[in-house]
Amino acid sequence: MKSIVIAIIATVFALHVQSQTDTRIKQFNLEKGVAIQGYDPVAYFTQNKAVKGNKQFTETVEGVTYHFSSAANKELFVKDPKKYEPQYGGWCAYAMGATNEKVEIDPETFKIVGGKLYLFYHSWVNNTLTKWNKDEATLKPKADANWTAKFK
Repeated sequence: MKSIVIAIIATVFALHVQSQTDTRIKQFNLEKGVAIQGYDPVAYFTQNKAVKGNKQFTETVEGVTYHFSSAANKELFVKDPKKYEPQYGGWCAYAMGATNEKVEIDPETFKIVGGKLYLFYHSWVNNTLTKWNKDEATLKPKADANWTAKFK
């Protein structure tokens, strides 16, 4: 009887974890399952620039795949994925705060705030990082609340 109860608990837990993974996959900004359009999330922190990742150095966390520019960056990520993952699932931080929308990003337009990676939409006529910088104190809490609500 005890083993049946343990098996049921394990099954329920596995279903819950799979459900969370499925939600992450649906919510994150992915291109063929890959986050940040294949850019290396660790390089934003270690090199302070956007660096294209290499498929040779790949890691998947709860259904979201990342590419890295080096084995060393992949190793850093594996030790603490939450430290390097982009905020708001890799969607434009400005749009998440201003309009609660998932808007594509330019992976080369970013900002590190409080040890977190924020990505922004940028075209030749519209750089949302500039708008974010003008009103970050208002936009960031709104974006945090909007993103949290999307996972409920």
